[in-house]
Amino acid sequence: MKVVVTGYTGQLGYDVVQYGSKMGLNMIGIGSKELDITDEVAVSHYVKEVNPDAIIHCAAYTAVDKAEDDKNSCWNVNVEGTKHLVKAARDINAKFLYISTDYVFNGQGELPLQETDKTNPIGYYGLTKYEGEKIVEQLLDQWFIVRISWVFGINGNNFVKTMLRLAETQNELNVVGDQVGSPTYTFDLARLIIDMIQSDKYGIYHAANTGFCSWADFAQEIFRQANLDINVNSISTEEYPTRAVRPKNSRMSKQKLIKNGFHPLPKWQDALEHYLIELTQR
Repeated sequence: MKVVVTGYTGQLGYDVVQYGSKMGLNMIGIGSKELDITDEVAVSHYVKEVNPDAIIHCAAYTAVDKAEDDKNSCWNVNVEGTKHLVKAARDINAKFLYISTDYVFNGQGELPLQETDKTNPIGYYGLTKYEGEKIVEQLLDQWFIVRISWVFGINGNNFVKTMLRLAETQNELNVVGDQVGSPTYTFDLARLIIDMIQSDKYGIYHAANTGFCSWADFAQEIFRQANLDINVNSISTEEYPTRAVRPKNSRMSKQKLIKNGFHPLPKWQDALEHYLIELTQR
């Protein structure tokens, strides 16, 4: 099976290519240097030439705060870029897996979000990712939409690396404690995505490591596992203002994954343990 993966230079794309290759698939990872997904002609030509069996679309404009002011760039990548790839996939009858986000929801309530729950993005980034979802659903027959949250991986920046870096110079940190979700290890996600792309169990899925916590809880567990004596003060969202509004409830139900025969991802604490070991081996 030949699979093109966009966003290869990012956290998830990198792990998807590594794991797929390990499983014997012909993985072709591309970044913006290899292909400008906002160029429709270039995308069409590239996909026809490579002629993959599937496209896993991990590339995205993910600067959530910057997106509020740089709307044009965000739209071009997340909406137009997705549209070009979707049309190209349709032309060669390739499967398509689109990586989406918990930001397509408004983050209200405390119940885990189901795939069928109403979407209502509260920020521009979330809006563009939802527009991408609609394009996938409307134009394709063989599609997966995988909504993910709070990712951390070996390739690129993330919350875990930030906390460890801050711990080098500080012994006390203020971290938001009223936004709740599931930290998600890209290594675990990659295994699920490779299983999924080889199946025909199409549709929308929520995928994240098992269990829920706040960012403050996550920080405390990072420091506990890393044997660092750092005091974490749990603060409110309002005490840490950002340009873009963050959803407070990013709990996502993973029941559909299990129901459709996919293995649930490990507990987030176990995923973190695996990741910290991986970091030390780099």
